[in-house]
Amino acid sequence: MGSGELGAFLRARRAGRTPEEAGVLYSGRRKVPGLRREEVAVLAGVNADYYTRLEQGRETHPSPQVLDALCRALDLDPDAREHLYRLAGATPDATPTPSPRTVRPELRQLMDGYPHTPAFVIDPILDVLATNALADALFSPFSVADNLARMTFLDPAGKRFYARWDWTAQATVANLRVAAGFGAHDSGLRALVTELGEGSARFRELWETHQVRGKTREPKHLVHPDVGPLTLTYQAFDVRGAPGQQLIIYHAEPATPSAHALALLSSLHATRAADA
Repeated sequence: MGSGELGAFLRARRAGRTPEEAGVLYSGRRKVPGLRREEVAVLAGVNADYYTRLEQGRETHPSPQVLDALCRALDLDPDAREHLYRLAGATPDATPTPSPRTVRPELRQLMDGYPHTPAFVIDPILDVLATNALADALFSPFSVADNLARMTFLDPAGKRFYARWDWTAQATVANLRVAAGFGAHDSGLRALVTELGEGSARFRELWETHQVRGKTREPKHLVHPDVGPLTLTYQAFDVRGAPGQQLIIYHAEPATPSAHALALLSSLHATRAADA
């Protein structure tokens, strides 16, 4: 992540928006599937040369008015819009406060107070900072449950654990792109992206799409080797006093097979812990 992030993001989103979606009329064959630079400039109402400079990294501080126009031209959703603003340094908190690496004891006690619900804390680059007992049991198929992106792309268990692996992969990369917008020069993020890129061709492909998305409320479809399929909903809570940290709580609908499977997993984990 460097000074060319703004231009790379614009190029990727331009390439992903077809003339038909944008309502652009054209004739003849096109060399590229997405929009041309000139077409984006017309849709946004900006000078074509100015837009070219944005993509080439020769102009890095467009005005909020230009950014709004580009958001409309490229049909950016709220997450992508916020990401574009951050890349352009156009928001008050464009220079982020580093996310703390430690989790307060009070929060750990709260998590441990929910023995029947997996709970864990992550930071912006998806490092797992703390877990309760059932989260440990849930993530036990992985060699190390240290980072959700690393677990998804580099651990062989990932493709077995996530029933919708490619959807999970896309969502994971889109979450990391949000982190890039907050701290494009963060050394931890750079190191993680390098590691994932070297170990996974699919990660490299998805990273270049520049898709941006925060956490959604879509259910997690998991397969645990001890209890079988699990469909879990979840909630994400920002941790007050620890910028960037999120408390994630998984939940199974009562009286469903997933609820019974989660209860069985909790019992198995407790039994093994007692035996140990």
